[in-house]
Amino acid sequence: MPAPASSVDDLRVKGIQNTDDTLTIGCISVVAGIVCNVLHEGMGHGLTALLSGATSGVLTTVAWSSAFDSRLVEASGTLVNLAAALVFWLALRAVTRASLPVRYFLLISCTFNLFTGTGYFFFSGVTDFGDWSVVISGLYPHWLWRTLLVLLGAGSYYAAVRLIGVGFVRYVGLPRGQQRRLREFTLVAYISAIVLATIAALMNPLGIQLLWESALPATAGGQSGLIWLRHYIPEATEPQRASGSLGRSYAWIIIAVILAIVYVAVLGRGVTVRV
Repeated sequence: MPAPASSVDDLRVKGIQNTDDTLTIGCISVVAGIVCNVLHEGMGHGLTALLSGATSGVLTTVAWSSAFDSRLVEASGTLVNLAAALVFWLALRAVTRASLPVRYFLLISCTFNLFTGTGYFFFSGVTDFGDWSVVISGLYPHWLWRTLLVLLGAGSYYAAVRLIGVGFVRYVGLPRGQQRRLREFTLVAYISAIVLATIAALMNPLGIQLLWESALPATAGGQSGLIWLRHYIPEATEPQRASGSLGRSYAWIIIAVILAIVYVAVLGRGVTVRV
C-alpha cells in the first residue's frame, strides 16, 4: 500500500533538513560578516573621513581611528550598512534562478547590514555610547535625542526582523513549517558572526576594551534578531523560490577560510591608510 501523501511530504522535508551542510552555512555567514564589517568601518567611517579631510587613519575590524572626526564620519558607518542592505535585498528579489547558497549569501548579507544599521540607533540611545552618541553629542535636550534614537532603533529593528523573516521563506525557500531548518540557518549565522568578530577583535591594536565595548555588543546584540525572527514571520508568507537543500560547497569554504585569515591577521592588527 502506498504511503499517505502527508507521510511522503514529511519524509521529504526531513530529508532536506538532514542534508543542509552546517559548515557551508557557517562559511557563507563568515563571508557575509566580513563584507558587512568592512563596509561599516572601511567604506562608512574610513572613506568618509578621507574624503572629508583626513590625511591618514588606522582601519581595524573594530574601529576606524584618525585625527579627523565629524558627525558625518560617525553616521556614515550605519548609513552605508543600510544602503548595502537595500542593495542586497534588491539583488535577492531580482535573482530567480540563483542557487540556494547564493540566495542565502544575499539574504544573510542583507541581514547583517540591516540589523547593524537599525540596531545601532537603539544601542547608542540606550547606552549613550558608539557612533550615534557622537552624532547627537551637543544636541539638546540630550535626553530627548536619546529617546528618539531608542524609539527609532526599536521600531526599525522590529520591522527589519519581520522583513528578513519574509526573505527566508519567500526568497531562500524555507517554509514557515520547517522550524528546524530556519533555526539552523539563523543560529549558525549568529554564532559564526560572534566567533569571527571576537577572534578578529582580539588582534586589534587599539585595546582589548574595544572587544567588550564595540565588537561583542555590535555583533551579539546587533544580530540577536537571528535568534527569534523565525517566530515573527507573517503567517501568510509562502515560498516563491525552490527550496532544495544547501549541500557542502568547497568553493564557499575555501573563500571563507582565505578571507577570514586575511581579515583576522591583517585587518585585525590594523592597516594604516594614507592619502
